[in-house]
Amino acid sequence: MDSNNIGIRTITARLATDKPVRKTPYQVKGVIMKTFPDEEIVPMLNGQYRDRFLYPRVQVKILNEQIYLVGVKEGVDPILSVVEKMKDLDFGNITFEVLDSENELHDDHFQPISRLIRYRFITPWVALNQTTGGRYRFLPNAPERVHFLNRLLGQNLVFLAREMDIDLGENLFTKVALKSLFPKPVDENGWGAFTGEFRTNFLLPNYMGIGNGITRGYGAVFGLFNPDMFQFNKKEMEKSLNQIKKDTGTKIKIGVVLPLTGKLALTGQKVLQGIQLAVNQLPFQARANFSLEVRDSGYQLPINEIVTDLSELPNV
Repeated sequence: MDSNNIGIRTITARLATDKPVRKTPYQVKGVIMKTFPDEEIVPMLNGQYRDRFLYPRVQVKILNEQIYLVGVKEGVDPILSVVEKMKDLDFGNITFEVLDSENELHDDHFQPISRLIRYRFITPWVALNQTTGGRYRFLPNAPERVHFLNRLLGQNLVFLAREMDIDLGENLFTKVALKSLFPKPVDENGWGAFTGEFRTNFLLPNYMGIGNGITRGYGAVFGLFNPDMFQFNKKEMEKSLNQIKKDTGTKIKIGVVLPLTGKLALTGQKVLQGIQLAVNQLPFQARANFSLEVRDSGYQLPINEIVTDLSELPNV
């Protein structure tokens, strides 16, 4: 199901500010529109293009108290235009200085592929509206509810693909692995949201939203690995793990220290994806014999303290 040369451009721009951003996506969008009234990003954010684009081409996320601008297709250039001009964001009661921006541009991260990718919802997936929520609540058992949610997720992805003029045919696969099958109510709309993971054979940019409430920041996804981004020698890794197991006779814990938040967050998350890819490609028995102990070095805690903390854990 690989779709070559589709060429859908995407961008993820993370703004590094001088202090944590404790604002909503709506508030950030308002300040951007006020600061850049003549930029093409304004009708992308204020709903003026709603008739042209059913799926929002520009999305604003607040993740780990940082601002992310996510763009697809027509939304890429408007984001690039404002990001390079953005010096500060004045909210009236507080002003954030924009110290730097980290842009991740791709033209091959939105397409069907021939293998499964595992994603995590880093903000709740609002799968149920008033209509589907009523139907869901009358389903008699867990398997039927899972099947229903798999179908909804598939419909979300088909909608995205059609918006970008991609024909998926009958080859889309989705499988949800949610923390709970009991939806969490969202606002006053009668929506129901879920957290957890899913697998699909459709490649999505990190932080892109799916489901309902995208403009509010809901449904943001993060790929736990990218199958085309990393290379590793699986046989050598299995050999090393077997030797360690033979030497210790106990379950192995591998310490991983990466900047998962802060200025280098995107780089750290890519490296973590590679590590997780390597783990997930191993046989089940090999995976069962070790685990990852992941620590975030993006905060202000000194790196030596993080490493010392890891080294004191058994079998790390």
